[in-house]
Amino acid sequence: MTGLAGLLPLVQDLLWLHALVFLRVAPLVALFPGFGESTVPMRIKLGLALGLAAIVTPAVAPEIIAALPRDVPFLRIVLTETGIGLMLGIGIRLFVLALQTAGAMAAQSTSLSQILGTAGATPMPAIGHLLVTGALALAMMLGLHLRIAELVVGSYRLLPLGLPPLAATVTEWGIARVAHAFGFAFTLAAPFVIASTLYNLTLGIINRAMPQLMVVFVGAPAITGAGLVLLMLLAPAMLGLWAEALGDFLADPIGAR
Repeated sequence: MTGLAGLLPLVQDLLWLHALVFLRVAPLVALFPGFGESTVPMRIKLGLALGLAAIVTPAVAPEIIAALPRDVPFLRIVLTETGIGLMLGIGIRLFVLALQTAGAMAAQSTSLSQILGTAGATPMPAIGHLLVTGALALAMMLGLHLRIAELVVGSYRLLPLGLPPLAATVTEWGIARVAHAFGFAFTLAAPFVIASTLYNLTLGIINRAMPQLMVVFVGAPAITGAGLVLLMLLAPAMLGLWAEALGDFLADPIGAR
């Protein structure tokens, strides 16, 4: 009994360390691409969060013990750690939203927005669904499950335990991330927008030259076919740029641009 009595405090300390890490990991897993999709059952997400917490805790235990405040209420630590996890998760989730926005812009530009519009859990055009599915598959092949562990370990150096970031800093960071997401989405969809602009200019010129010709019936198949060809040619480059941008963010979530 003496050995068990001496082991009990150690077990309690280990459980508390895992619980503190879980507070930051759980919201991150809930929003992470692939793991946090609405099609993934909640029990699977909980199991992934618990497993990730068990993996990360031994690596960050010294930093947590050194930074653990003694006079801070536990509720404040819970809110701070959960907020940090949500902040990082939202920052990563914006990359998926950027890809969905790029797909929607490309689809609207090439008259493909109504084909298979509800192919995913979140209604989106077929191009957006294809890009998001391909991006998630590419991210998993590139070791996304390992990068999330690296992100959590590195986050304790950037955002120590129990030390909430300044509201002004979080606001500035959030605005920058949202602006980057929309700018990145337009960058990915720019070839489709340019093709649509040239298509409409061409139709206008033809209509002025030949008013009796039904240019819409001639041009609609052309822009649809051009959109599919552009998607075939540009999808690898778009997914490569997306994976590179996501990797830069995971390497430096606070200072990434």
